[in-house]
Amino acid sequence: MQRLRTTVARLRPITATQTVKSQSQARPMAVGGALRTFEPLRSYTTSVSAEPFLNGTSSNYVEEMYYAWLENPRSVHKSWDIFFRNANAGVSPGSAYQSPPPLGGAALELANAQAMVEAQPNMEKLVEDHLAVQSLVRAYQVRGHHIAKLDPLDIGVIDFDESPVMLGLKKVGFYGLDESDLDKVFRLPTTTFIGGSESVLPLREIISRLEMAYCQSIGVEFMFINDLEQCQWIRQKFERPGVMQFTLEEKRTLLTRMVRSTKFEEFLQRKWSSEKRFGLEGCESLIPALKTIIDKSSMNGVESIIMGMPHRGRLNVLANVIHKELDQIFCQFDSNLEAADEGSGDVKYHLGMWHRRINRVTDRNITLSLMANPSHLEAVDPVVQGKTKAEQFYCGDTEGKRVMSILLHGDAAFAGQGVVYETFHLSDLPSYTTHGTVHVVVNNQVGFTTDPRVARSSSYPTDVAKVVNAPIFHVNADDPEAVMYVCNVAAEWRATFHKDVVVDLVCYRRNGHNEMDEPLFTQPLMYKQIKKQKGVLQKYSEKLLAEGAVSRQDYEEIAKYDKICEEAHARSKDEKILHIKHWLDSPWPGLSRILKGRATMVGQRVCDWALGEYMAFGSLLKEGTHIRLSGQDVERGTFSHRHHVLHDQKIDRRICIPMNHISPNQAPYTVCNSSLSEYGVLGFELGFAMASPNALVLWEAQFGDFHNTAQCIIDQFICPGQAKWVRQNGIVLLLPHGMEGMGPEHSSARPERFLQMCNEDPDTYPVSEFAVRQLYDCNWIIVNCSTPANYFHVLRRQILQAFRKPLIVITPKSLLRHPEAKSSFDDMLPGTHFQRLIPDSGPVCENPEAVKRIVFCTGKVYYELTRERNNRGNDDTVAIARIEQLSPFPFDQVKVETDRYPNADLVWCQEEHKNQGYYDYVKPRLRTTVDRTRPVWYAGRGPAAAPATGNKAAHLVELQRFLDTAFNLDAFTEQS
Repeated sequence: MQRLRTTVARLRPITATQTVKSQSQARPMAVGGALRTFEPLRSYTTSVSAEPFLNGTSSNYVEEMYYAWLENPRSVHKSWDIFFRNANAGVSPGSAYQSPPPLGGAALELANAQAMVEAQPNMEKLVEDHLAVQSLVRAYQVRGHHIAKLDPLDIGVIDFDESPVMLGLKKVGFYGLDESDLDKVFRLPTTTFIGGSESVLPLREIISRLEMAYCQSIGVEFMFINDLEQCQWIRQKFERPGVMQFTLEEKRTLLTRMVRSTKFEEFLQRKWSSEKRFGLEGCESLIPALKTIIDKSSMNGVESIIMGMPHRGRLNVLANVIHKELDQIFCQFDSNLEAADEGSGDVKYHLGMWHRRINRVTDRNITLSLMANPSHLEAVDPVVQGKTKAEQFYCGDTEGKRVMSILLHGDAAFAGQGVVYETFHLSDLPSYTTHGTVHVVVNNQVGFTTDPRVARSSSYPTDVAKVVNAPIFHVNADDPEAVMYVCNVAAEWRATFHKDVVVDLVCYRRNGHNEMDEPLFTQPLMYKQIKKQKGVLQKYSEKLLAEGAVSRQDYEEIAKYDKICEEAHARSKDEKILHIKHWLDSPWPGLSRILKGRATMVGQRVCDWALGEYMAFGSLLKEGTHIRLSGQDVERGTFSHRHHVLHDQKIDRRICIPMNHISPNQAPYTVCNSSLSEYGVLGFELGFAMASPNALVLWEAQFGDFHNTAQCIIDQFICPGQAKWVRQNGIVLLLPHGMEGMGPEHSSARPERFLQMCNEDPDTYPVSEFAVRQLYDCNWIIVNCSTPANYFHVLRRQILQAFRKPLIVITPKSLLRHPEAKSSFDDMLPGTHFQRLIPDSGPVCENPEAVKRIVFCTGKVYYELTRERNNRGNDDTVAIARIEQLSPFPFDQVKVETDRYPNADLVWCQEEHKNQGYYDYVKPRLRTTVDRTRPVWYAGRGPAAAPATGNKAAHLVELQRFLDTAFNLDAFTEQS
């Protein structure tokens, strides 16, 4: 009886309880005229030991079943009916299955119960056996994947670090059964579908069907999902007998795809054996896997799929999934090929592609986009999600039924890169969800040279997906039909539940990390096995030939893909110039000046920084430009200055976004607080900005230095975006910056890092048109505005200019409410524009030849300089000029200023430390402007490792010291 009570406390009921109420919802029910509660049974479920028949099952299932029995005694098995009647009547646990005393005159029911007891004297054993079978079923569902045949090499690199899995015919004793029970018939619980139309099966057959469902080439992890409907859906897909059946046509299609995948790699190996290409050998089934997902998704109504992937297999995916012209791929191997477009370009296994074609299986149009990706393997994940979200937004796809994403991963990167976790956590947030992504992991079972045992702490590389309850389908990549079935299920899951799902293709890497790498140095045992391994195409073709699914003649006809490759190779030799347009992952048709005018600003009022931003956004929205502002706390603003989302002070979650109510035909304004992620969110917004040039997409860091955790996105995508990926992008980064005496954290947006990566030559004075040509030639624009009006104009310029460049805005903190940092509406009326440099307009203009010093600066320090100049009375001897646009550098306007004051020495003043900030960037450009005829002196803080001091008093001393230097007219003369 102890085993019975233990099992009772741990297991689900053996009959249907879909209508069972939870303990917190259940109410006492009347049975036979008596009001009953669970109290008489409490000891049955709370006093027993926790013998682990089933891992992780809640102990309140019996209580739930009890309340179901109270509501309807026929809703449970008769054995439970007897048990509950006895226990409810106060019978001791050891006698619970004795004949119960009368209950409220229910003579007929009592007679039935007594008759059942008399007919089955060993009722306790019967109940135990049925519960044991249920626990066995659940054990397969929970842990069957542990003994599935997932590894093509059969070397077992996965370490579960647990006791042996007690599954199989020889292990039934663990569940209280013995071999004599194998031929007994048991009723199947409603939590399994292995019976099909049968409700009872012999135990031997139950185990056989469970092993077919969970222990063959597919291993399913799903029992951690806390949604009954989703669990039942998955059980049906894998447990029903005969679910993995394919027609002859499906098998022939699968074989054809395997041939193309394999022969493509073989062709490249023959032609360019010494070239790096990161081939797909060992996981050739990836190609039919992706095509299956695309086919099924197209069948479900998807019209556009955005994909991201690392380098392994990219060329094969481009050729056989995206359908890029083979000659365009092959010509990339020509070392004498010249690029037609400007930019550095990138290696062939990093570039992307966009293609619209007919899906031959569904006969529907499908648009496929493979995003360009650097060697930072998972960096593309949030970029893909952002682009997907944007395409869904622009086509009104609010449920993700028309646009979806597929992300490919390597096993080591999937487990090791934090941006994977960050991207998963965006998956269900309202402003970031793309309504489900299919993740495909190419599981080589080894990193570059790193064994999984020292590469991750989890058993599988895919365990990170459990954080969002995504089902994980492990599959042996050497079983193409199992791969095809799993991918069909994954696509159906996404279409049904609009949630993420993971396909783990357990494979191997026939070559090393690349074709030049020797893997035997670090994985000798694995690669000895790999050398003996028969290729998956050979194994599958032999299987179909043996089945009679294809004839030898049919196979030879299918295998003529080599001829197609040879013909494409011949054509590729005629290519002398690489046309970058062939490698675009998202074309922008019709980019031009779409905004013709500006809204009239009324009145003569003054605006501060926040209102200037508000007016810039409002005018663009009214003119039809969609605006998306994202980041931590952007709705209110980190410094409580924005308030773009108003909250009802009395009704929870009732909000208003006034900017969405400007005019009837305005564009929408999306403002959304993001998750606590910079890497993931900035990548997401970058992808969103890629989808359309006619939207203003802004990401604001909570503090400027927070961008350092998104440095990979900045370094790999934003800075070199046009040069590497041939992709213009107009994303705006808002980075709060300023030395306020509050310590090193959150003081500096590290402008020196952005300036160092500018592609402009500091030693060459440009000769072309400055205002437009410089912007077109630069890799990004960096500004530090000192007035709301200039901030207003630079935001609008992002849309008004006929091309797109990333914009880095060093935004203020103290200037948000500075009484002097205000602008007149007149500065924002039609006819006004962004000022790259703001010259001094004070008394120095009356007699410029008498001016002894011109101080160049940028941003907030201007107001400290003017205050100090007024205090010193140097208004007529020291000019102060603000360089608002640092990159591209306004050489022409700086020259006007230096020529205006021919007798003035030149000083660059900044509040940042000398080895930080702008000095190293500005000095050579100032020297070039004056043709190196005058020195450029420095006024600012000295070099330091940290951005700012943590001592307020020290901060003020440093501030006064560099202000003294800036206005001491003899200081630099003495130094010289």
